[in-house]
Amino acid sequence: MIDLGDAAAPHVPDVPDVPLVLPVLRGRARESEVLRHLLAAGGDGCVSVLLGGAWGSGKTELLREALAGVREDPDVLVLSAALDPLERELPFGMVRRFFDHLTPWAEPAPAALWASAPEPVALDDLYRRLVRSTDGRRLVLAVDDLQRADARSLRWLRYVLRRGAELPLVLLATLGEEGTHANTDVLADVVPLFRHRMTLGGLAEDAVEALAEDVLGRHPGRSVTTACREATGGNPLLLRALLRGLRAADPHHTDVQYTGPQHTGLQYTGPQHTDPRRTEEDLAARITEYVPTDVGPAVLARMEALAPHAATVATAAAVLGVGPIGGPSTGPSADLSVDLLVEATGLAEPQLADALHALVRAEYLTRAGEEGTAFGCAALAAAVASTVLPSRRMALHRGAARFLRARGASAQRIAVHLLPGPRGEAWAPEVLARAAEGAAEEGRTAAAAAYLRRALREETGEESRAGLLASLGRLELASSVPVAVRSLESSLRLSQDPVERTEVARRLAGAMLAVDRYPEALEVLRRTSEHIREADPADALRLEIDRIHIALTNLASAPDAVERLMELNVLDAPDTGVRRPLAALLSLRAAMVGRCPEEVVSLAELALGEGADPLSDESFVYYDALVALRAAGETVAALEHADAAVRQARARGSALGRLQALSVRANLAGRVGRLADSQADAASALEELRAIDIGPAHSVAVFATATSMDSLIRRGRPEEAEDLLRRAGLAGELNANWVNDHVLMVRGRLRVAQGRLDEGLADFLRCGERALARGMSGPGFHTWRSEAALVQAALRRGAAARSLAEEELGLARAWGVPETVGTALTALGVVLGGVEGLELLREAVGLLEDAPARLRYAQALVDCGILARKAGRLPEARTCLQRAASVADECGAAPLVDLALAELRAVGDRPRTRTFHGVNALTPTERRVADLALQGMTNRGIAQHLFVGLRTVEVHLTNVYGKLAIDGRAGLATALVPPALAADQCPAPPPSRAEASGT
Repeated sequence: MIDLGDAAAPHVPDVPDVPLVLPVLRGRARESEVLRHLLAAGGDGCVSVLLGGAWGSGKTELLREALAGVREDPDVLVLSAALDPLERELPFGMVRRFFDHLTPWAEPAPAALWASAPEPVALDDLYRRLVRSTDGRRLVLAVDDLQRADARSLRWLRYVLRRGAELPLVLLATLGEEGTHANTDVLADVVPLFRHRMTLGGLAEDAVEALAEDVLGRHPGRSVTTACREATGGNPLLLRALLRGLRAADPHHTDVQYTGPQHTGLQYTGPQHTDPRRTEEDLAARITEYVPTDVGPAVLARMEALAPHAATVATAAAVLGVGPIGGPSTGPSADLSVDLLVEATGLAEPQLADALHALVRAEYLTRAGEEGTAFGCAALAAAVASTVLPSRRMALHRGAARFLRARGASAQRIAVHLLPGPRGEAWAPEVLARAAEGAAEEGRTAAAAAYLRRALREETGEESRAGLLASLGRLELASSVPVAVRSLESSLRLSQDPVERTEVARRLAGAMLAVDRYPEALEVLRRTSEHIREADPADALRLEIDRIHIALTNLASAPDAVERLMELNVLDAPDTGVRRPLAALLSLRAAMVGRCPEEVVSLAELALGEGADPLSDESFVYYDALVALRAAGETVAALEHADAAVRQARARGSALGRLQALSVRANLAGRVGRLADSQADAASALEELRAIDIGPAHSVAVFATATSMDSLIRRGRPEEAEDLLRRAGLAGELNANWVNDHVLMVRGRLRVAQGRLDEGLADFLRCGERALARGMSGPGFHTWRSEAALVQAALRRGAAARSLAEEELGLARAWGVPETVGTALTALGVVLGGVEGLELLREAVGLLEDAPARLRYAQALVDCGILARKAGRLPEARTCLQRAASVADECGAAPLVDLALAELRAVGDRPRTRTFHGVNALTPTERRVADLALQGMTNRGIAQHLFVGLRTVEVHLTNVYGKLAIDGRAGLATALVPPALAADQCPAPPPSRAEASGT
């Protein structure tokens, strides 16, 4: 803040932030320019400026920089004094400093006069000597730390300010806060006489960034610079110290790695942080750990001069003013009440009040209301706290925890002091557990986990310990699945309660499944089920359902699982809590054996009564019902459940549940032709999986990877799909996990798109072998026969192609799902060709027209159009190919659009758009005509405006109505974007569902 008074203040234009010699002056260009202007002002009279601001705000450096510009001017005499606290009792100590600059001294040394003469005489004589010494030059008096001046010097300065109007004098002084002392009243008489005041606040964001580049050598990233500014309040001295700490983390700067053109990817891997995954955001969150240890003693030394006990109060406030998970508080805290600080310091309340008053005046602490107090910035608190011995810190926190508990404070307020405190309080585990529960409900999982880990350091019974570990494991699933597995394993070993053991075993098995520890997951479920079967048969069956679900995913365990699955009946479940997951498993069984789709749908609906990710059950078995619905042709219903599952998982904070739901939703979106949504969901799932330590090779990540690859292939980006394939390690031999059947299908499509037909055929046939081994003979899950038949046909192996395609069609007709039958008909029609093939393709188009599988419908239309063209049925071919291009364009399937357009050119057409339906299908002329019609012009008016015939306008409008599927002008308002857009500008597509939901 700059306050230059009223009319006396000179006008100073805005100046750019030019580089200065001293980095600390970054961000002080405005103040520096003002001082230069004042020093250069001509004419008679005294100009007096007082620089204020908190400790470390840069007052001294700004004063030095201002003086450096005028010391070489022969017409200016500069006398300066940097004062020390010891000079406060030295008579005329500050004035002596001024006269020390006037050497050689021609007159007798005035020391005797100063000591013996009455003060008024001495003041006047010193003033006149100073006037004579200027010898007509402009005089600049500069005082650093005016609050340290002795009383006589202050009175002399008051005398000069009163009479200085007759002198060409500039008086610059800095003023800090050093508490109350004997000269305080004299100083108070001098300060108001300064005509101009400057108060230096914290540096702005851009100045902090510039200073960071000065110290670190490069831009450290926006989040780091923001954290530095917030932690230091923009205080230049603290900021430089913090940046020095960052730089010193590694003497060779190997702690800083920059990636990207904007230097936004920073990693610090110095001695304090060796985790290579540490991100710029993580560093920003821990920025106060880099405050150098030498800052604390320097700050305390200044605090000791403020008031008795100020340093004692400050250290207690720094230690006890912790944030929610142990970090320094950056704002006033109700915990740092006067009562608590009295308890912690042992001071009397009046003594404490005086110390707090001095600390607040010096801007080390801030106050809010009657009770709350905290350090002005987190870096300062961290610096002071670092001076306290660990034993003293723990004692302070233990006392605070006891004090707050006695006062009936909340569990979380007590827990922040138990966290860094010593062990040994018998009541601590219970308080920490309640604090963790509250923090988890507020979504602060990191804090909740920290409280639970601290509770586990106390002596507790086995059952209590098992409960703490179970809660900790559940929280850790949101940050690191492998870490969560260890906590859950420990909990299961200790727990004896059947209900708790069931919950922990199921959660543990799900976590093990996520990191591909299949045999161990099966053993956990088997062992726990047997252990509780006699006491709780319902929970034992619930565990067995999860075990069968997991066992089905691996070829080695699948046969036994299928055998047991065939024995189960939905009536075996004693209650709905077990009946719903059993129904999900049985719906999958019905789809596997090819029973009627109605049975599949009925069982799936029973299973999904509370959604695919119900709040009462974290098992992945419910997704079996979605898979079964998709196989039964109810993909839209399955997608709606997947949408709801994403929302439900987010609501209950289940990271694994949300990731599973995202992956399944991505796959289903691809099945209905929403390729952009599919890829967005899959990419989000992969990103979030990395955040919980699940790598690309784990099966849950593999499913999302394969789904993303499939969308990329269909969108005409096989190079990106190949890159994903190799980065996930899926280019070679694949293990027996069920998810790799899907990978084989996608990889086969990729190889075909790349022209590597033999490799693609091998993948399709390998997928079929694995599916048959699992007892999944039907085409409801993977259409491997149809895909393989098309490749065989391309390789001129007609007999093999026809055999596979006919077998697929027979199974599909037996299954009875239109989508599956239409897909099989398409393959066989292409393989057979000719009139027979064309008839099959027409049937396929009819079946797929109303099916949710829009891409399969587009493919059938293209294939039908091609055979119709070859048979000379050009009108039929044109209709099929135009419709195919439009549907494929809606899906974003560029290669299929290109194929349809190429075939249309072979028919003799000259398509000018990539689609033949909707706004994007309009030619530029049609769009101009439609916009003019929407604005209310008549046909004749449009013809005159465009200089065309009336019949031409009518033809264009007829085409517009057909492409937009509207009856006339009345439908234009809803079918077109606002006419204010340029006539030839196509409207931007609406955001995809995945983009709109932030996933």
